[in-house]
Amino acid sequence: MIINGGAVVYIKYVMWGLLSLSSLLLVFTLFRNRRAGRWLSTLGLNIVIAAFILYGMNLLSEYTNLELPINTTTLGTVTVLGVPGILLLVCLKISLL
Repeated sequence: MIINGGAVVYIKYVMWGLLSLSSLLLVFTLFRNRRAGRWLSTLGLNIVIAAFILYGMNLLSEYTNLELPINTTTLGTVTVLGVPGILLLVCLKISLL
């Protein structure tokens, strides 16, 4: 950590600037390609469906006594794996109780 004359503040701004610039270039590149746009819309739809499935499972938790939190990890698992991801999370929840 460089504390000489407030250089830490400047390094922080430079790092945030580089992150912002690289993120904007990535988004520009993705939206320029037509297949990438389709891929992003499919991924977004899968995330929304996974969130609704987890929410529905939590609504039924009163009857099943099984509650899965809706956070980044569970949402990502269900988004990528689908129904096997739900079964994986349920099995992990049961085995770790």
